[in-house]
Amino acid sequence: MPPRLPGPQGLRSLTLCLRPAATVVPSPAQALQPLIQTANISRKEKKRKMKQDPYGWAQAQQRKAVNVKRQAELQAERDAAWGDQVKGITTPFVESFDSAGQAPVSAPKVGPDGQVIEEPKPLPTSPHLRNYLLNKDEFESAIQYAEHILKPITAEDRATADPEKEEEEAREHAARHAKAVAALERIAKLEHGGAKDRKHANIRRCIETFGRHNTDHTLERPTPPLARGVEPTPKPVRAGPDTGSSEVQIAILTSKIRALTKALEGHGGNRDKNNKRSLRKLCHKRQRLLRYMERKERGSGRWQFMLETLGLTPATWKGQITL
Repeated sequence: MPPRLPGPQGLRSLTLCLRPAATVVPSPAQALQPLIQTANISRKEKKRKMKQDPYGWAQAQQRKAVNVKRQAELQAERDAAWGDQVKGITTPFVESFDSAGQAPVSAPKVGPDGQVIEEPKPLPTSPHLRNYLLNKDEFESAIQYAEHILKPITAEDRATADPEKEEEEAREHAARHAKAVAALERIAKLEHGGAKDRKHANIRRCIETFGRHNTDHTLERPTPPLARGVEPTPKPVRAGPDTGSSEVQIAILTSKIRALTKALEGHGGNRDKNNKRSLRKLCHKRQRLLRYMERKERGSGRWQFMLETLGLTPATWKGQITL
């Protein structure tokens, strides 16, 4: 009896096509491009090469390890230069926003075990600032005026005057004045103020540091270079401190952003939706000002001084800011 061999049942199971396959003609642009290997060497091929030439294989692996390490170092440098899109790079001036310029050194960083990770660093200070929008000169002049008008009046007729009584009144006046001065010192001290008082003090510090009424005289080359053939035009004399220039507004926004960031990093900050929205709006507003100033002031001393002092990196104004 002949053996039974399995075979196709009907013509529908046949997949053989007798027509010639259509050849895809590459375009001229594709024909000129170099061939790119899209498939990696299989594991079996790698083992075969490793057995054929183990010394060459070891050298190739060593070169690969060096290349990977170098690429990681370059990527770390790029990430460090790119910075954080919200904080940038923390500089001493930005860190002094926490105390409104009253702390001479920064707070030491402590690890989870209580050991000091980073030693305190010196910070720029503004000891002339007082609370309630006062400064040192105004405070001292007010104290001198109060001492003068409250000083006991001596008798014009010295024949009927009582020297002992006058001395007693002078001692009482000096004691009352010293007590009042100590009380005013405590009241006007910025360390005893709140977040709103520190905000106003930081705004004044930003105006003093970045205002063009000061930087135009202290920076070596404050304005950007003029184009060839453009004559410099004289500007009117500034009538007061500069409060509206881009660098001043950017510095004020940076101080507000740091205060909001520290508040969100504290207890319960992850649930504070309102402050998250405010932080996003402030970052985008600072980004617009930085892009405008980069177009207008790039290459000037104002631009470089602002970036170095505030620690602003390209991440704060380039690309998309997502929080």
